[in-house]
Amino acid sequence: MFASLARPTARHRRKAALAEQHRLHFALLCKAMDDPALASVLDTYETPVPPEKQRQYLFANALYVNALYYHRIGALTLAELHGHFRVMCQNQVFREYWAATGHHRKSLPVTSEEASLGHIMDELIKELDDSDTDEWWVVGETPGDPS
Repeated sequence: MFASLARPTARHRRKAALAEQHRLHFALLCKAMDDPALASVLDTYETPVPPEKQRQYLFANALYVNALYYHRIGALTLAELHGHFRVMCQNQVFREYWAATGHHRKSLPVTSEEASLGHIMDELIKELDDSDTDEWWVVGETPGDPS
């Protein structure tokens, strides 16, 4: 009985794999932010992006992926993730990053979780742009968790 308790479940293995992948992703982004030669490998934007702006985009990506990671491991509900997205959208550099990487998200399968979450961000930005209120924290319909 105790041996089965010590055996990691598939869910725990998935969370551990996600944590390791997140650490690796962040380490790679940090290297790219510190070294323009490495950052140039990640330059897949449709228009030229100056090195300083690219470093900002890489950091914006790190923030976005960090929020996705917390959602994927269950530390944030979809509604809480939406709230984080709403805050991120208040920053103009983040919005520029999001616009500059729109073509990246077009390659995602429409049914993927990442495509769905990207669509939530797209809709939120559109709703914020169309809003006639200064109360940005109430803009956008907060999605519910399907679980």
